[in-house]
Order: sequence, then structure tokens, then C-alpha cells
Amino acid sequence: VQLQASGGGLVQAGGSLRLSCAASGRTLSSYGMGWFRQVPGKEREFVAAITSKGGTTYYADSVNGQFTISRDNAKNTVYLQMNSLKPEDTAVYYCGAKTYYSSTAELRGANYNYFGQGTQVTVSS
Repeated sequence: VQLQASGGGLVQAGGSLRLSCAASGRTLSSYGMGWFRQVPGKEREFVAAITSKGGTTYYADSVNGQFTISRDNAKNTVYLQMNSLKPEDTAVYYCGAKTYYSSTAELRGANYNYFGQGTQVTVSS
């Protein structure tokens, strides 16, 4: 499966962006999906995840209440709505697909099967 993230850009602090992750090659409807972000010199960190049918979501403490993950399996797309953006949210954002998980809590880990190319989000102060 190929994943393509889009929707990043430059935004002022307090603004909003919606990232999209479109898949090709396979349907995403049976995969858990996640968003991660990475800044230079640091490891990729978990941001949010959603189960295959969208019934359960997880968020990093740093974005809980600020970001919302959702999915539209009919469009084979996952979204990340980011509100009240802060300069510390600046990073390259990646979407990932996890083909199998025995526990939904596993979606909070970094062990995903596929990652797409990232999209840059820059928040100015």
C-alpha cells in the first residue's frame, strides 16, 4: 500500500490545518491508521491513531483535545484536523498503516507496516 500525506503548510499560531492521507494499492478499511510527526534531530513521535472501523481513537497527551483523527474508508483516506496550532507543533507529519493489531492499544506504538511521505507543517509565532 502507498500512502500520501498532504495538507501541510505555513500557518500562524492559533490557526488550523487539516491533513489528509490517501492510500493506493490496497483498501485501508481493515488497517489501523496513525499520524506521527518528526522534527530534525528527534525520533518520530506518535500523534494520533484510529482503529480500522473508526470506533476508537488515541492521542498523544500533547495534542489531546487539540487534534482530531478521522477516516473515510469509502474514500480510502484518513484525516488529521489540527486546531489551535502552536509553534511546537511544527514538524513533518507522516501517516502510517498497521495491518494487524491484537490490541487497539498497539496503535499507539511506532511499529507500523507502512509509512507515507511526510507533509511539512510550520507554525509561526
